[in-house]
Amino acid sequence: MPGFLLHMGATVMCAHAGQAQPAVTNPRVRVSGQPTVVQSNMYTVSACPFTTPGGPMPCITAQWTVAATRVRSGGQPLLLQDSQAICTPNGTPLMVTVTQVRARGM
Repeated sequence: MPGFLLHMGATVMCAHAGQAQPAVTNPRVRVSGQPTVVQSNMYTVSACPFTTPGGPMPCITAQWTVAATRVRSGGQPLLLQDSQAICTPNGTPLMVTVTQVRARGM
């Protein structure tokens, strides 16, 4: 089933409830009036509260590992609501909790 395209206004969080935002957006394709994001764009994570017994280990950045297979912009796959990412330095995932619900991709 196709997933909704991810855009700048989407709510994306790390597994520990830190807020994640794209470092760069894709101005070529817009949905709901906002730019989309391609797979190669890094996300930055803020306010991640994760700690380990050895001290804090919050999510800092995240890189997307799975994106659209059929929808591209500028040769890069666009991100979808069900795309997958891994946070650095702890390897936990990002979660897309809210996104636009009009444009879908595969």
